[in-house]
Amino acid sequence: MRLVVVGLGQCGSRIADEFARMGKSASRHRGIQIISGIYAVNTDQADLTGLRTIKPDFHHRIIIGGGKTGGHGVGKINEVAAALAKWDGYKVIDAVRSGPRFFETDAFLLAAGAAGGTGSGALPIIIDSLKERFPEKPVYALIVLPFAHEESSEERCVYNTATCLKSAQSVADAVFLADNERFIKKDANLVNHMEKINHEIVKPFFDLLCSGEEQKRRHIGARTLDAGDIMETLDGWSSIGMGKSDLPLIRLPFERTRSFRKKAKETIRGFEALDQAISELSVSCNPRDAGKALYLVSAPAREMNVALVRELGESMKRMAEDAVLRNGDYPRQRGELTITVILSQLRDVSRIRGIYSTVTESAPLLKKRKQEAEERFKEMARISEDIPSLL
Repeated sequence: MRLVVVGLGQCGSRIADEFARMGKSASRHRGIQIISGIYAVNTDQADLTGLRTIKPDFHHRIIIGGGKTGGHGVGKINEVAAALAKWDGYKVIDAVRSGPRFFETDAFLLAAGAAGGTGSGALPIIIDSLKERFPEKPVYALIVLPFAHEESSEERCVYNTATCLKSAQSVADAVFLADNERFIKKDANLVNHMEKINHEIVKPFFDLLCSGEEQKRRHIGARTLDAGDIMETLDGWSSIGMGKSDLPLIRLPFERTRSFRKKAKETIRGFEALDQAISELSVSCNPRDAGKALYLVSAPAREMNVALVRELGESMKRMAEDAVLRNGDYPRQRGELTITVILSQLRDVSRIRGIYSTVTESAPLLKKRKQEAEERFKEMARISEDIPSLL
C-alpha cells in the first residue's frame, strides 16, 4: 500500500518525519516504495525547521497563514487554524498533486496532535479538501491524543481534542487513534522520549504497508494482505498495534524438525506476539467492540505453517467475535516473528467518551466564568469613569 502522508502542526509534522524515515528504510533495505509523497504543514516556521528527513523546500514544508501569524503559530486556538486552513489549504492540494509519484498513491494519511492549535484545527479542513478534490482515494487520519497531565491542567487542550475528534470523524474514512499516555515513560529525557513515542506510533505500519508492495517471489506470502484488504477493513475509529517474539537465528543440523516440543514452542511464540500486539494497541479498547479486524503474521517462511495461522485466527475470532476478520502472512523477518493487528469500526472507545463527557460537563462552567470575567471588566470600567485621562 502506498500512502501520501501529510503532517499538520508540530506533532503531526514530526510523525510525518518519522514516516519519511520509514519510507527510506523500506526503499533502502527492501527495495519497496511505500510512501509516494510526504509533507509537513504548519503555521509555525520554527517547528518546520526542526524536522530532519522531510525535504526542506517549500513544496514539502508548507507554511499556512504566514501573513496573519507571522510564522509564529496560532497559540492553541484551533478555530483560527481551521480558518487559515480554509484560506491557504490550496497550498497543500497543489503540493500533493504535483508530487512525481502521486498517481501511484492508494490513500492519504493525515497526522495531527489533537490537543494543539494548528493540527487539531487544520486536520478536518484539509481532509475535507482532499476528499472533495480526489474522491476516488480514501483519506485516513492519525490523531494523537494528549497526555493525562495535559488534560488535567489545560482546559483548552481538552476542548481542542474534542472538537478535532468530532470534526475529523465526520469527514475521514477512518481515524487511527494513538494515545500518548500508552507510550509514556516517566523518567525519560523529554526530547528523546517524544521521538521514541513518535517511532512507536509509526512502527506498526511498516510490515502492513510493505506486504502488498513486495517484489521478490520468496517474500510473497500464501495469503497476501494488500491495499484492498486494508481499505476494506478501515472504517471509523481504529486502533493499531504490533507484537513480536524472538526466534532462533540458527537451526542446528541435528535438530528434530518434527519434535512435539518444537511445535509447542512455535505456537507459544505466535500467541506471545499476538498478546503483545493487543496489549500494545495505540489506544485502549475492547476487541469485542470492533466491527472489522485484520492481522498480519511476518516471520521466516520456515517458521509459519497452517496450524499456527489457524490457531492465531481462532484466537482473534474469540477476542473480536463480531468482527469481519482478514489476515495475511509475510515471509520476511529474520530472527523474530511479528504480528500486526488493526481493530476498526470500533463501537466504543472509553478514552474518547471520557473526553467528550469532560467537555460537555465543563461547557456551562466555562460559559459562567466568561460571563463573570466580562462583568468584572465592565465594573472596573464603570468605577474609572470619573478619573481623568492623560490621552
